[in-house]
This record gives sequence, C-alpha cells and structure tokens, in this order.
Amino acid sequence: MNRIIKIVLLDILKNKIVLSYTFVLALLSWGSFGLEDNSAKGLLTILNVILFTVPLVSILFSTIYIYNSSEFIELLLSQPLRRKKIWISLFAGLSIAMILAFLLGAGIPLVINAPDASGVMMLLSGCLISAVFVSLAFLSCILTRDKAKGIGVAIMFWMYFAILFDALVLFLLFQFAEYPIEEAMVGVTALSPIDLARIQILLHLDQSAMMGYTGAIFKDFFGTTIGLIISFFLLILWIAIPFFISVRKFNKKDL
Repeated sequence: MNRIIKIVLLDILKNKIVLSYTFVLALLSWGSFGLEDNSAKGLLTILNVILFTVPLVSILFSTIYIYNSSEFIELLLSQPLRRKKIWISLFAGLSIAMILAFLLGAGIPLVINAPDASGVMMLLSGCLISAVFVSLAFLSCILTRDKAKGIGVAIMFWMYFAILFDALVLFLLFQFAEYPIEEAMVGVTALSPIDLARIQILLHLDQSAMMGYTGAIFKDFFGTTIGLIISFFLLILWIAIPFFISVRKFNKKDL
C-alpha cells in the first residue's frame, strides 16, 4: 500500500501540470501580498484563488489522472491486492500531491506574510478543499467508464459548488425574505464545502459583513469553538462520504 502511494506521489509531483499549478499559485499569492498595502487585503485576494482555482484544478487533474491510469490500475488488480487498498492508495497519493502543491505554492507566502490565525485557517481550508475535490474526482470517475462523461461530471461538481450553489442560496433568500430563515441558512451552508471554507476564512479575517445580513448569524455559530470544530468535521465528512461511495462502487465494478 505504501509503495503504491509512493509511486503515485512521485509520478504526480513530476507532472508538468502540477508544477505549473504550484508556480501559478505562488505567483498569485506573492503578487497578492506585493500589490496590496496590508496582509488582510492580500488574504482576500488569495481567498478567491482558494475557492475557485484550487477546487477546479484538484478535481480536473485528479479525474484525468485516474482515467489515464486505467492500465496501471488493471495491472494492480491482477496482483494479490485488495481493491479497497488499491483505491485508498491512489486517493492518498493524489490527495497528498495536491495538498503539497498547494502548500508549496500558496503556503509559503501565507506563512511569511500572514503568520496569524487567518493565515493558518486559509492553509487548513485550502488543504481540506484540495482533498474534498480529489474525493469528488474519484466519485466522478467511478460513476462512468467514459472519460469525456467523467470529466463532464467533475466539471459539473465544481460548477455546482463554486457557482450554482450560491445562486440557489441567494434565490432562496430573496424568495423567502419575509420569513426568518437566516438560522436555516447555517444548515444549508453544510451542503457546500466551499461555503464552509469561505465562512471560516472570512470570520477569521473579521469580514463577516461581506456575508450580508446573515453574517451575524454565521458569526454567532461558526465564530465559536464548537462551530469551528463542526465546520471542520463537516469538511472531513465531505472528503469521507464521496470517497466511501466510490470505494463501494469500485469493489463491485467489473473492470
């Protein structure tokens, strides 16, 4: 199992796309801090990178990599190895690689320019978001054997969580503006890993006003220690549940 993780990890870290991704993250992160007059503004710029670029690259690269590794996976299946161990090893290798790319690209500028709670929160959120979308990539791949359809499913996952989910939330807020649904929005937020990460980062940046009139509700709940623990627990669930479903399907799949 450890050997498979090592093979996958080394293969990905030598990949030109991952190296380019790391370089672009570093360029955007250093540029954000260099162009802004204080670290808080730089962090807000990097926030957009984490919430849009990191999920997109993580899910797209992972999906394409899994499909391109089909022969390698079939070779592993011919060995006396349990399917579950093979799938977990591939996931671990991809997740570690994407997290390392994020830490090398955005982590170093964050540690140097924002060595406080907000910087740490952004690092943790970026790592968890990377793992969440790698997990969703595994689910996308196992849903269909067709590469084009799998990539399409992956893009739809990203579009839903990065763009469409917020549009649906805004629609609900406007439609039910006459009703006190602000507290219900806290529960709805759990349905999006990107929103969970965004709220925690904005709260640590003391930018709850950017979340509109529901900001006070979010601050009362997610701003507490229990709220912080719950939000991280929910993000871990977002990693575990899609991957668990993909493991179940992979064990039954006829390759």
